[in-house]
Amino acid sequence: MADHSYTLPAIQNLLPSGKLKILDAGCGNGFIAGRLADMGHQVTAFDLSEDGIAIAKEKYPNVRFDVRSVYDEVNDLIDQVDIIISSEVIEHLYYPQRFLKNMHPILCEGGFLILTTPYHGYAKNLALSIFDKWDNHHTVDWEGGHIKFFSQNTLSCMLKGAGYENVMYNNAGRIRWLWKSMVCRAQKKK
Repeated sequence: MADHSYTLPAIQNLLPSGKLKILDAGCGNGFIAGRLADMGHQVTAFDLSEDGIAIAKEKYPNVRFDVRSVYDEVNDLIDQVDIIISSEVIEHLYYPQRFLKNMHPILCEGGFLILTTPYHGYAKNLALSIFDKWDNHHTVDWEGGHIKFFSQNTLSCMLKGAGYENVMYNNAGRIRWLWKSMVCRAQKKK
């Protein structure tokens, strides 16, 4: 399981103040969910990986974890939340629009969806080309790899089509213009 701890500071910067009710959709080994719970937030999290959830339950007993897909209904797991976080998940989905629409009813009025996904900007893509690193970047020799590649424009369009507005971005990891991930916050349309 990959370590996406570098996204946590950018996620924290996008959180509204106060104690929040948070859902972590696709939580992996529970790192981000556990850290947010340690900050005093009420966190529920799920992932499709039974191994990841077993690790998460052992490491972060103050979070409610469950095994399920981001396409599954989650109303029985949790009702309305202030924030849904999904870190480095959407690029693995065949049906990202379905995922975004599935999460929409869980958010309270004015709630926020915070997503992270690999950054693909002009300077980074140019550097990958100049240094002949595309094969390393888009490695195909592991299961569960990335199947979608988002720009800020394509992700914003998808979010707006799924009922979100006020889309904004931060970035995380590496140096400016060569970031590892873009961190997006979108608000449930009122």
